[in-house]
Amino acid sequence: MMTPQNALVLDFGGVVTRTLFETHDLTERALGLAAGTLTWRGPFDPQNDPLWKRMQADEISERDYWMTRTGEVGKLVGQPWSAMADFVKAARGADPEPIIRPQALAAIETARQAGVKLAILSNELDLFYGAEFRKKLPFLADFDVIIDATYSDVLKPDPRAYQACCDALQLEPAACVFVDDQKRNIDGGRKFGMQCVHFDVLHPDDGYRRALQHLGLDRD
Repeated sequence: MMTPQNALVLDFGGVVTRTLFETHDLTERALGLAAGTLTWRGPFDPQNDPLWKRMQADEISERDYWMTRTGEVGKLVGQPWSAMADFVKAARGADPEPIIRPQALAAIETARQAGVKLAILSNELDLFYGAEFRKKLPFLADFDVIIDATYSDVLKPDPRAYQACCDALQLEPAACVFVDDQKRNIDGGRKFGMQCVHFDVLHPDDGYRRALQHLGLDRD
């Protein structure tokens, strides 16, 4: 088992939370849209989501992708949304419980009890969810470090993002197990020297199992 001189570093959207692609039913009900209105499904149906394919080809950023979707859904409901948080707040309402991955909570607790440091390394935590959203997530109090590019504007895979996280944790990159659902971010973390787990949103159990294995915390 690893010592407290190691860390579990998690991306937020898609890793800790279920993706918006997985919760179209919740979004449609919350916004009063007919079932099946939202057809873009990103990694769940990439061939029918050209914008997602452009993002995966590094033609646009992840932030660009979601700003486009925010504008599209805003038009559907007659709202001039210019911030992702406006969309997410309206789509996901006041109760965050349905969108938090239970696998994330279990892995966070396992790592915490083992004395492993915990960090969030996100490109758009507050930009995407809104600062008020954090107050509804008591488990975030267990995290030693939260690095949010909403404020730094240094986005993964910029090596400065990983450096900021390691500096805040006071750990070397090799002591950190980094979990992210975007390959470009994983490639950046691996190049920086972190242990990396490319999280597959189609198989969240496997992603957290592999992360805990890296930490010597095998979970059966």
